[in-house]
Amino acid sequence: MSTPRRFFAEKLNYPEEREVVLDGEEFIHAKTVLRVDVSDEIVLLDGAGKEYSAVVQKVEKSRLIAHVTGDSLCDKEPKTTIYLMCGFLKNADKNELIVQKATELGVGGIAFFSSEFSSAYMNENKLERLKKVAREATKQCLRACAPKIEYFPDFAAALKSAEGFENKLFACEFAGKSEISLSKLCGATVLVVGSEGGFSEKEYMYAKSLGFKGISLGKRILRAETAAVALCTLTAYALGELE
Repeated sequence: MSTPRRFFAEKLNYPEEREVVLDGEEFIHAKTVLRVDVSDEIVLLDGAGKEYSAVVQKVEKSRLIAHVTGDSLCDKEPKTTIYLMCGFLKNADKNELIVQKATELGVGGIAFFSSEFSSAYMNENKLERLKKVAREATKQCLRACAPKIEYFPDFAAALKSAEGFENKLFACEFAGKSEISLSKLCGATVLVVGSEGGFSEKEYMYAKSLGFKGISLGKRILRAETAAVALCTLTAYALGELE
């Protein structure tokens, strides 16, 4: 038996209201791509951690109506917060790859930033595309909360968004060896990875002044997207999220 299709829905007010309308992009995807029809079982997501079992009652021209039959707390969400900050890359596909894989690995938030050696520029359409990738990846991997996607044009502002995290890891070629062991991580963790051009020494020293610890990812130079996915994977494993 296949897993019921999953969709983000707005204005869920169960159990007071049991009829839910699905419209917009989610409806278009449901009807034209997934061919959802009357009597199909689906799962609705409120974006806050709950999932709602439902049965499609009616499929109209621009919306479908589903009857909610129950709710539960999603057990696929990570227990420990991981926040990824990554220099925005020139290649759109690589940015999307980072968002997709980080979402699958349980990252709770993803922020892209511009830095001294960055040569790519964000705009509203690109940001919306990355948010859509995050939502699709969330549904595919059976999570209930899509990670928040942000962009910081200012490097300092990006780093300051990590205040309050127990672990602050800064992946950089200047770090000859790691200042903290990933195997000993415990608690909310923020990860910083650069763009294609890496970081300047000034940026590295500024990060250290804010409490970030230098992290080495080995003796080989990794592509930015490889470094981002690798560091997310190692961190998720160290925090027990891949067990």
